[in-house]
Amino acid sequence: MDPDDPAAERMLDGNAVAGTLGAVFGADVTLVPGRCAHCGAVNMVGALRAWVGGPGSVLRCPACDSVVIRIVTTPRGTLVDVRGAAYLRFEQR
Repeated sequence: MDPDDPAAERMLDGNAVAGTLGAVFGADVTLVPGRCAHCGAVNMVGALRAWVGGPGSVLRCPACDSVVIRIVTTPRGTLVDVRGAAYLRFEQR
């Protein structure tokens, strides 16, 4: 991302949506690794670049800037689209 881009000021990391994702998945997912379906980079969810405050939240790969996760909360529920992730790996405890 170009640091002179005005959108750079609004970018956070995946920790910004930790509460929402924790409520959906029932666990802290910021330390869950996932592979970007577009470039193959592996990052923790907390390391993804997050844009929040619109009608939903978008988490992008820090390597290629492709969308990995989309989150929208509506009156009927929370929708989580992870089509941009080849996988999210939840470890056994």
